[in-house]
Amino acid sequence: MDNPSTVDAGAIETRGIEPVPDHERRGTVRELFPTWVAANISVLLLTMGASLVVFNQLNFWQVLVVAGCAALVSFGLVGLLSVSGKWGGAPGATLSRAAFGVRGNLFPGAILWVARFGWETINAVTGAYAVLTVLDLLFGVRSNTALIVTTLLVFVAGTFLVSGMGRKALNVCNTWSTYLFGVFSVLVLGYLIATTHWSEVFSKPAGTTAMMIAGIGTIAAGGISWVPTGPDFTRYLPRAASGRKIVGVTVSGAGLVMVPMVLMGAVMAVGSPGLAQAADPVSFLGDLLPTWLAVPYLLTAIVGMLLINSLSMYSAGFTAQTMGVKLPRALAVSINAVISLVAGLLLMLVAKSFLGSFITFLTLLAVSFSAWIGVYAVDMFRRRSRAVRYDAASLTDTGRNSRYWYTGGFCLQAMVAWVLALLTGLAFTRCDWFTGPLADTPVGRNGLAWAATIVISAAIMAALPAPRENAPATADAGQDAGLPAQRAERATV
Repeated sequence: MDNPSTVDAGAIETRGIEPVPDHERRGTVRELFPTWVAANISVLLLTMGASLVVFNQLNFWQVLVVAGCAALVSFGLVGLLSVSGKWGGAPGATLSRAAFGVRGNLFPGAILWVARFGWETINAVTGAYAVLTVLDLLFGVRSNTALIVTTLLVFVAGTFLVSGMGRKALNVCNTWSTYLFGVFSVLVLGYLIATTHWSEVFSKPAGTTAMMIAGIGTIAAGGISWVPTGPDFTRYLPRAASGRKIVGVTVSGAGLVMVPMVLMGAVMAVGSPGLAQAADPVSFLGDLLPTWLAVPYLLTAIVGMLLINSLSMYSAGFTAQTMGVKLPRALAVSINAVISLVAGLLLMLVAKSFLGSFITFLTLLAVSFSAWIGVYAVDMFRRRSRAVRYDAASLTDTGRNSRYWYTGGFCLQAMVAWVLALLTGLAFTRCDWFTGPLADTPVGRNGLAWAATIVISAAIMAALPAPRENAPATADAGQDAGLPAQRAERATV
């Protein structure tokens, strides 16, 4: 294990899944703002906004409501569960051991890890398409197989480099990308205001409530995927950091990007409905915007999408270590980099429809993450009044002496709730790959499988007897704040 006094002192973070001791927790809540802004700098939001108009048949005001609700629901969950990061000082994948047991955690962890591969692949492909579009606009270079392979390789390599450097590098990059993307987004917004036929935008008839609900689920799915990784970015916060501020900064940072981007996509789709069905999610910007604006906007978006993937891979390194990969976090990230490269090539060279694959992926992603969310949220709620919420030594101890060994390494209540909710959520799901037996119910038709999964997993977990933790081998070893810090923690939840 790394020396606590030097583990985070340099530019490259070397700390792994072990909890951060109190004397190293020098982070501030405001650092979360650029993190969640950067996590949403993706032109995919434009495509998703366009799909709300083209496929869901929503008007401007309905899209505004959908985007706002999606940001509030998804990143509200991210913020709420992120509070556990300052309680335990560890990544979400590690804190999850306390809920599922040191062995039981491997099962939801494996599914979350696989889902993370998919999310990184989607982002890598979008970034590569953005690079190809810029090359076409500037130099007239047309896409071909060799160029696709090269751009995707460069994008994934850049992601691997930034994510491997760790928290400090990500914070610096996130801050500057927020400023740059904000400036060019304002320029794009101004261009749209000046050139859009607003009478056509506002004359569009309203869609159904069912399509609005389904739209909220589609847009929120991306945010929900960040819930298990939320604690990764709050583990360096002092115990006394305000939980309310964590939630507020998380929602506001994400919403600042999500809502305008989705609205911009919806406005673009009114005049150019074909962009929701484009072969790739980026090239349409070259047709809708002048080159002098499209190129710098895409360049900043490329940086943003690289950072999204870097944030995802940063957390994936912790998941890999929690799953038993015996590599430092920076090297554990390489597993995700290789898989996203291979899967990205398949999506760009083989798949027939990017948007169809993306929507299907989002649907399955939301359900797989939601089963974990319900169990983790109930476990977290039960810990809110404890003096020692997480035992640091037991979080890294996978043997029988761990406080979280439960029964044979499994918390049976959590496992039952998770399995039943996951299966039920899939039964409500309809996508290109399969249709669940409950897909024609109101829950299935309205795209609420993810919401039902959260409610079911939380309800079952809450209804079952609270699990009894084993006697800890040590009393909160690894944390050095003492009782006053614990009191302050309780007061600022």
